[in-house]
Amino acid sequence: QVQLVESGGGLVQPGGSLKLSCAASGFNFRSYIMTWIRRAPGKGLEWVSSIQRHNGNTYYTDSVKGRFTISRDDDKNTLYLQMNNLQPEDTAVYSCNLEQYWGQGTQVTVSS
Repeated sequence: QVQLVESGGGLVQPGGSLKLSCAASGFNFRSYIMTWIRRAPGKGLEWVSSIQRHNGNTYYTDSVKGRFTISRDDDKNTLYLQMNNLQPEDTAVYSCNLEQYWGQGTQVTVSS
C-alpha cells in the first residue's frame, strides 16, 4: 500500500532554514508527480509546490517562490523541500501528497 512518511520539521527562528523529506513506498515513485501541501493553524489546506516526473519541472505557490526548493531522488523514492528564509506565516503542518494519498505530516514552527 502507498506510504508517505515526512520528516525534518521543527522550530526555527525567522530567517532560518529547514529541509523536509518524504519517504515514499508502495508505488512506482518515479512515475508520479509529487506535491507538498501545508495546513496552517485555523486555515485550510494550501498547495505549496509540485514536481513533475521525468523532466522534474517544478511549480510553487507565489508566497514561497525564491525561498523554497522542491526536489526528488527517484533512486531513493524520496521527495524533499528545502525551505530558506522561513517566516512566521510558514508555520504549518507540511505533508507530501500523491493523488488521494497523504502523509501524516511534519510540524514546522517559525517563531522568535
